[in-house]
Amino acid sequence: MYEGVKTWNPFKGCLFDCSYCKPSFQAQAKRQKNRCVNCYNFEPHTHPDRLDKIPNANIIFVCGNGDISFCDKNFSEDIINSIKKKGKNKTFFMQSKKPAYFKPFLNMLPDNVKLLTTLETNKDSGYEKVSKAPVPSIRYEQFLDLDYEHKILTVEPIMDFDFEEFYDMIVYLNPELVWLGVNSRNRQVKLPEPSKEKFYELYHSLIENNINVKVMTDYCR
Repeated sequence: MYEGVKTWNPFKGCLFDCSYCKPSFQAQAKRQKNRCVNCYNFEPHTHPDRLDKIPNANIIFVCGNGDISFCDKNFSEDIINSIKKKGKNKTFFMQSKKPAYFKPFLNMLPDNVKLLTTLETNKDSGYEKVSKAPVPSIRYEQFLDLDYEHKILTVEPIMDFDFEEFYDMIVYLNPELVWLGVNSRNRQVKLPEPSKEKFYELYHSLIENNINVKVMTDYCR
């Protein structure tokens, strides 16, 4: 999902049932039928044996094959403790579409952990057709409410948005980085997408406001 980043999955699975996840992460999970039935079914579950097997990479996506908000809190603490013990020279991305989940752990997190959430749009209307996750406005408020210095925002796959409102939301969050990308599975999943021109306008407006933006599309390259 993120260029140059390796995924570490001591926890896997999700119940948000995002439509764009089915042909990507959930399809990948189907390859695990002979290894783990829970992985195959994308059901939230843990793999304690992986706690000490942090990949050899500079940036690690923690539990990228799922949403960590479905993880038992005690096991999340085990994950954080493994990061502290074995990941001191690495950067860790911890991402959830329910950012409020992170709140009890904020004082535990070392400085090399970045917290992430996804905002595909600012629009709540119709979002229930895409995902069972908290709607964008609630997710935004939860992320904003986290008293944490290191935040990254993923706007991917971007959906149609109200320009001024969405732009203001992103700027007000003041993230260290914004990942910006489009629906990469448009043959399998149909989403209400913005025009290339609108995407381009958002990208350049964020850049002009000194927001660090990386794109996961050829639109702006």
